[in-house]
Order: sequence, then C-alpha cells, then structure tokens
Amino acid sequence: MQKRILIVDDDDDIRMLSTMSLSRVAGHDVRAVGSGQECLDQLASWTPDLVLLDVMMPGMDGISTLAAIRSGHHCPDVPVAFLTASVAPTEVDRLAALAVLGVLGKPFDPMQLPAQVAVLAGW
Repeated sequence: MQKRILIVDDDDDIRMLSTMSLSRVAGHDVRAVGSGQECLDQLASWTPDLVLLDVMMPGMDGISTLAAIRSGHHCPDVPVAFLTASVAPTEVDRLAALAVLGVLGKPFDPMQLPAQVAVLAGW
C-alpha cells in the first residue's frame, strides 16, 4: 500500500538515497526537504503518513522541528520517526522519549529501509 512520506535531512546524499529506497523499492509517494523550516512549509500544503526527521541539522534541528510540528496548525499529529547517525543507547532512549515512533540509524541499508519504516509505522 502506497504511503506518503516526508524526508527531512540536510544531507543531499541521504535525501537522494532514502527517497530512491522508499519510492522505487517500496512504491511510496516521497518528498524530501533539506531543513526544518522547509519541513514546516511542506506540511502547510501536504499531509504525509510519516515524517522521517534528521536530528542534527543546521538552524532548526530535528528536536526543534518536532516541537514546531507538534505545536503547529498543520499536521500536529503526523507520525514522526527520527533518522540519525547518533545511535548510542542513551541518545536513542532520549529521542524515543519525545513521542516519536522510533529511531532509525544512519547509515542505513537502502534495501532494508522500507521494511524498517513499515515496522516502525505499523504498516
């Protein structure tokens, strides 16, 4: 079943790889943006089934972006999962406590990412 996924990551390669993985391998409708502000702008006009959100970004980081999503007028209840290179157990626990579906690590296997996302989202 096709889902709508918004990828938010400041790394061009991660955006390209995750978009290809989730759209070509899994057949999802994927949009990708490079900043927290672009994420908020996108949510004003498009409602995804899931936001994959990088934690470490310049300007508005992932945690600030999540707070803005939750307090905003557009899609405050959209499911969010973090995508991060910082996968130390204490960091994963800290992020998971922020009312997200879960935390996926980078780097990721593009062939496995659709299945990992489906498990987190309960699809």
